[in-house]
This record gives sequence, C-alpha cells and structure tokens, in this order.
Amino acid sequence: MVLDLWHRATCPSEQPRFTTKAGQHICPVPCSSHPGLGSSLLPARAVHRTWCQPPVTEPRGHEGPVHPQACSPVSLHTRCLLSSSMSPHTHPPSGSLLVSSHPSRRVERGRGEPSGVQENIERFFTRFVEEGKATVRLREPAVDVCLSKANASNLKNFLSAVRLAHQGTDIGALPLSTLVPAKNSEVEKPKTKMIITSRRDYPLTKNFPYSLEHLQASYCKLARIDMRVLCLKKLRKLDLSHNHIKQLPATIGDLICLQELNLHDNHLESFSGALCNSTLQKSLQFLDLSQNKIKALPIQFCQLRELVNLKLDDNELIRLPFKIGQLGHLRFLSAARNKLPFLPSDFRKLCLENLDLFGNPFEQPNPLVPNIQLKIPLTLLECAARATINYRIPYGCHLLPSHLCEDLEVAKTCQCGSACLSSFIQITVTMNLHHVAHTVVLVDNMGGTEAPIICYFCSLDCYSQFLDRYLQSNG
Repeated sequence: MVLDLWHRATCPSEQPRFTTKAGQHICPVPCSSHPGLGSSLLPARAVHRTWCQPPVTEPRGHEGPVHPQACSPVSLHTRCLLSSSMSPHTHPPSGSLLVSSHPSRRVERGRGEPSGVQENIERFFTRFVEEGKATVRLREPAVDVCLSKANASNLKNFLSAVRLAHQGTDIGALPLSTLVPAKNSEVEKPKTKMIITSRRDYPLTKNFPYSLEHLQASYCKLARIDMRVLCLKKLRKLDLSHNHIKQLPATIGDLICLQELNLHDNHLESFSGALCNSTLQKSLQFLDLSQNKIKALPIQFCQLRELVNLKLDDNELIRLPFKIGQLGHLRFLSAARNKLPFLPSDFRKLCLENLDLFGNPFEQPNPLVPNIQLKIPLTLLECAARATINYRIPYGCHLLPSHLCEDLEVAKTCQCGSACLSSFIQITVTMNLHHVAHTVVLVDNMGGTEAPIICYFCSLDCYSQFLDRYLQSNG
C-alpha cells in the first residue's frame, strides 16, 4: 500500500508531498511551505508503524503524547504512526506529522505534535476503493492521507477500522488483521538510474526521482536543459546527447556530485566560464562536447582540473585552452576534425594515455620566420607583470583591476622559464605527439604523429640561443 500525504492549507492540493511504500520514502517536489523542509529537495522519511494499546498510566500533569516505546509492536490493532521524522523512536522534529488512533484521550495538536483520529476525520473519499484507492481527510493538521495500490479487501477493512476509531470505538473492537512484515521483494528501492531515448517517453508532468544518480535523456529534441534536472543533487552521470541544446545554464554547476557530463551532438556554441568556476572543478571527470559548434573554450576552462577524459571532436575550434597543461589528471583527449592551426605552448606539459588530433588543418612550422612582438624598451606594465609572475608575488581582484588579473593569468612562458605578457617573440616548431601521449592517433592520412606547437621568447637573446641550437641540429 502507498500512502500519500497532501497539505491542503499550505500546498496546492494536487501536489503530493510524501509518498511511502512499505516504509520507504519519496519526496519528489520541493515545498518551501513545509516547516523544517525548506525549499531544497530533502529526503523526507515517512515511517509507518503500528502498536497495540496496553493500559498506560501517565504521571500526573503529563501533557505530552504517549511515547510509542510504551507500546508493544504486534499488530495493526490500535495505533498508526505516520511520521516524516527520521525515527519513530524519537520525538518528532519540526515539520513532522503524526496520526494516531487513540480513543482514550484527545491529544493536543501543535506543530510537530501527534493528532488523534477520534473526532478528527473530516471526510472519507472512497469512490475508487475497488481499485485500491482512498483518501482520508483530517481536520488537524489539514492534510489528506491518500492510499493507493492497496488490496481492495484490506483497504475496506482498514477504512472500517478508521471510521470506528473516529467514532470512539474501543481499541480491542477494531477489526484489523495482524500486521505482516513486508518482504524485501515487495519493498521498492529508490530509483538511481533512468534512461530516456525518445521524446515520447520524456516525463512532462511527473518529476524525476530525487534519488537519481544516472540520467540519460537522448533523442528528446530538448532545446534547453530541464530545470527539474538541476534539482537532482545526487546526480553523478548526466547524458543529454543527441538533442538541440544551444546554451548551458550556470546552475548546472550546482550539481555537486556530477562526474560525467555528455553533451555530444547538440547545438552548443560556447562553454560558460561560470561553469568552470563552479563546484564542477572538484567533481567533473568526464566531459563530452563533441559534435557541436564551439569555436573556443574560455580561459577558465582549465580550472576543471579533475578532468580525466575530454572529447572535443567535430567542433569548430580554432585553438585549445591556453593553459591546457594545468589539466594534470587528463589522460584521454580527442579533438579530431576541428580547425586547429597549431597547439598551445602549454600542451607539452600534458601526460596522456590516448590522444586524437586527426583531421585538423595544422600549419607547416617555420622557426626561421618569427612573429616579433617585442617592445624595446619594455613598458612599465610589462616590467611589473613579469616581476609579479617571476617572483610569485600574490595578486588578486582585491589588489588589482580585474583586467590586469586576467592578463596575468594568460602570461606566456619563455624557453628560459621567464614570463612575458605582451612583449615577446613567437614561432611554431614541430613536436612529436608521443612526447605527451602513449597512444597517438595519426594526425593525417600520411601517417604523421607530429604537430606544430607555439614557442615564446621573452627577448632577442633567448630567441638567438634557440636559433643557434636549431641550425646546428638541422645543419
């Protein structure tokens, strides 16, 4: 049997708040009007227990309800405890609901206090009792106890007993059968995985189970990410491949447990820097952005330092992240069939197991034709920037304007190890990709495994030294 508790006074009557099956619980919808639950999706636990009612002598002046531990748990003869608290053996916290058939006395009804059944039932709804469904409307608290998926005969007996308890019938006269513990096979476990592969199967009116850890919603023609998905705080794997999503909301970064994000074959044109600064920095390990329309990734992308597997195939990328070498955990990188002319200088810091850069229009490197951006003498800004980085002087937006901080984040590194900001010499040289990856997919149809990579020099002296070594090795 499933019990649904609906708040009539504070919540829309058509929206279930708690659902229990064989003592298990589901709380699919956030409800800010519930005291103690707040607006977030919290796992509310509903406990269904029964006790017989032995004679209990209360101390004089005792004002509270009789504690369930004072009764022995044998059958459904007497008292029904229905609670959103964490345990039936503790005093119910704020926001919990207790319903008990206690004809011997009328308990006080306050926030978090038990409510007696006797003279507290406003109405019974039994039109669909033959289908195993019924609703009992209480006066205080203002809730509807909705029963469903019940055996019709057992449900009729239960409703009969509740009516008698409401009328004040003695406990021993209630016609209830012995409570039989539920079998493990009858207990519905929280759902952790859901796979949807067509728009027809996509839930439009029902919420996703809050317990989901793996959600796949592919081929559903989604134009945006469903905000209900962003409430699944236990989600570890999210697969939204083969849809029409154009933009990612920043709130996707609130999925603190998210480890895998698959956005293959969508219409994305960018990847938000806000996502890179979110909690995904500590959780995201797999990211598939392949077959989209992304031209560049933000500077902050390399803050996702837990990434192990990154797929960027079939986009319109004209460059890889400048500081890609900061992805120290990255082991699998594929960026095939993009528009990459060369690789960033930081690329040589990677340590990969598998690398695929096939089908990119790499330029032919020519170290003898440098791109000279040197400014002599160096500007004050350039000198200050180099000193800040070379001497590792702390900086931040609380000390410097934000645009200067951004410039410092993308400072180049010379072959000598010194930094340079906007005054440098740039060339491209050939790098064998086996220097950074154990397994390399051929770069072109000619069987090559080499690609051009950018090199920077902070001065003419550094470039001259490199040029001497290059000419000697190729002389």
